[in-house]
Parts: sequence; structure tokens; C-alpha cells
Amino acid sequence: MRFIARYAKDKGRVFEIITVYDTKVEKEQVHKENPVITTLSHEHLAALWFERKMQDDFGIIIQNAFDKRPLVHQEQFPKNLHPMCKDFYAKELEQSEFQPYDYEVINGDGVFQVSVGPIHAGIIEPGHFHFSQAGEKMLHLEVRHFYKYRAVEKMLEGKTLQEAKPIIERISGNESIAYQICYRDILLQASQQELPQALQKRHAFLLELERIIHHLTDLGFIPNDAGFGAALALGSKLAEDARRKMKELTGHRFGFGAIDLQNKFVDTASLHEWLDAMLESITYFEDWITDIPSLWDRLDTTGHLPLKKAVKYDSVGVVARASGLAIDRRLNSFYLKHGFELESELSGDVAARFKVRIAEVKNSLKMMHEFLEADESSLKVGSVADGEYMSFAESSIGELFMAIDIKEGVIERFFARDASFMNWQVLHVMMRRDIIADFPLINKSCDLSYAGNDL
Repeated sequence: MRFIARYAKDKGRVFEIITVYDTKVEKEQVHKENPVITTLSHEHLAALWFERKMQDDFGIIIQNAFDKRPLVHQEQFPKNLHPMCKDFYAKELEQSEFQPYDYEVINGDGVFQVSVGPIHAGIIEPGHFHFSQAGEKMLHLEVRHFYKYRAVEKMLEGKTLQEAKPIIERISGNESIAYQICYRDILLQASQQELPQALQKRHAFLLELERIIHHLTDLGFIPNDAGFGAALALGSKLAEDARRKMKELTGHRFGFGAIDLQNKFVDTASLHEWLDAMLESITYFEDWITDIPSLWDRLDTTGHLPLKKAVKYDSVGVVARASGLAIDRRLNSFYLKHGFELESELSGDVAARFKVRIAEVKNSLKMMHEFLEADESSLKVGSVADGEYMSFAESSIGELFMAIDIKEGVIERFFARDASFMNWQVLHVMMRRDIIADFPLINKSCDLSYAGNDL
């Protein structure tokens, strides 16, 4: 049974704990006077961050947990303040006395600590990486994020679905289409509507376009982090070409506002030509990059994630598929009918993640041909019904999960679990055989979102 998410709701006198698996959803209520739940982290290691977040957000006590440190509360966050409770309305916070964070470290003769971040030299969001080192060899890595804590979950409470959409689609820029599709499915559930297939095809086309944009970016950056900058030049050129196509089709380079219920005219003939040209380019890239032994010497065996560990951490997306774990939300009749093939590798290293991305770009281009349809159908959505709704999408990073509760026509509880929230937790496993100079290479091969991780 695969673990997907665990989160809490403030129900007045009680907290309700929701645990989502791939085959079932479990609910448990605990009274606020004694809000104690038992950890799941001994069976599902990825549950640990969810539980630490519940502890910070709601003050829920996690029994038998092996890590009870704060997760989203930074060193000067006010003590005993839990902002996801319904009685929290403060607009400003008074900082508490600085309390150093107790990093997990390895000590011993010749072992030293290296801190990277949270501020980085490149155009990158804040994130901290704390290494225990023996010379160049990485002994241990702890990932620590949540420096923005944008309070998206709290921000969306009390808003209608229509008011929430511009915020939801901007949670993570490299997954905007995927977030919009999760939102769309919840809107359709709440309004008891079915999406016309022509619209479904258009939205699937845009989701695959978003996927190839980010895979192409990674296909350039991964070799660049191994010292082969020529790949970055070509990968960036192809990614920019696809990004401009996104703007041409949606009006925005990141596709904000793209997933609506009105099918717009597209020049299918020119798009078929563009897809063919893109396939020719990625095939050339693949042939070129495959024939560089010195590059593969860096990629092969580096950042190894065994299948057993991928399962243990409930990994998702390219990270999981490159380790032989067949998980993809596109494994459904609609996608299979239009040419979807699940791409996977077994070696679980940087090379495997690189190869999976190339294969997925080629498969996405194939499906995008099938999704093109000259149809201007539309759907009008009326009122939405109160209820509890959940949805999934396969973003470029992996499985995205979203849950929205609607009460009296507005959002009572919003929760989203990005693929990154799962995969950041397994990143340290990939470091144990390698030197610290390989960290950027391994990290980029996973391509995880800071923004999607830190709501």
C-alpha cells in the first residue's frame, strides 16, 4: 500500500487527521484538549514531514515519532503559535528568541560540517543543505527548506474556487498546468460536470508541453553540472522554443490561466510540423550526448537510489521511475488510448534519470500529435456543491495531489502535496557513495521544486 499524504483539519472541538493511500483514505479525530496521534513514519518514512508540519501548523502531538523538531517554523517563529487553527487571525508575528536548529550530523575524527544555503549564487529559491563530510566524501545530508512559508493553505480559506484559481496556478511555476488540472478536476466534481473530450485533449496537450519544457531544461543542466556546457546551450535553446510555444498557445510563458473550459482555435497543421521538428531535435540531442564517454563516466553510478529505498520513501515521478518503480498518474485509459508508454530504468542513478527524461520527451511529443484536434467546444459550470474533493495529476516532477473542502460555497480547507515534498526526503540516500562536487549534479537530476514544497 503506497502512502500519498497526511494532513489535518480544524473541526472546532476536534482535529480530523486525513491519511491518503493509493487504495484508501483513513480519517481519525482527536480532541483538542489532548491532540495526540501515533506516527506512521516507522512504516512510511515520508510521513515524517507531514507529521512535523501538522505539529507546527496545529499543535498536534506525534506519539512515537523519532523526529519531533519543527519543520516549517524557523528559528525565531513564535512559540506555541499554530497558524492553521481556525482561531488564528494575526496579520503580523512577533519574533521569539533565536533557537538554533538541531541539525542531524555525523561526528568523529576527520569529520566536518558543510552548510550550503539557504541563499544560493544562482537564480534559485531558498533551501538549506547540511553535509557531514569526511574529506570530499558525503557521509550524510540533511535537507531543510520552508524559508518562505507563504501560508497558501491559510490564504485560500474563505475564497471561492474562482477566487482561488489565480493563486493555485502560481504555487509552483514549473508545474502551473498540473496544478490547474488538479483544480479543474475538483471544480468538475463539485459542479457535477464531465469534461468534453476535446477539452480534455487540449489540457493534456498543454500538460505534456509543460513536461517537455522542464525535461529539456534538465537535459541541458544535468550535463552542464558534469562540466559539459555545450549540452546546456542546446537544451536551453530547445526549452526556450517550447516555452515560447506555451506563450503562443496560452498567452503566458508559464501557462497561467491556460486551463479553462473554452476550447480555442489552434493551427493544428503548424503544430504538427513543430512537434516533428522538436522530435528531430531531441533525437539529434540523444544521439550526440550518448556518444560522449567522459560524460557518462560522471553520470553512471552517481546518485544511486536503489529500488528498495524508492519504495520505502514512497518516491514518485522520474525519481521513482528511474529506480524501477512504475508509478505514473497517466496510467489510465485516456492516456493509453493516445499512445502513453511508461518509461523507466533500473539503475536508479543520474544516468537513469537522464535517460527517463529523454524517453518521456519523445513519448510526450508522440502523444501531443494525438491530442491535437480542431474543435472549439466549451463547458459552462454552474454552482458548486459543498463537499470534500480530491484530485491527482502527473506533473513534470511527479504525482501531484490536491484536496479542497467546500463549505457554504467557499473553501474551508485547501491542501496540496507536491511531488517534491516526497522526493526531497529521499535525496540524502543518493549522496552516500559520492563526493560533494557531485551534489549539484545529483540534485539537478531530480529537479525538485522549492516553491511547490513550501506552501
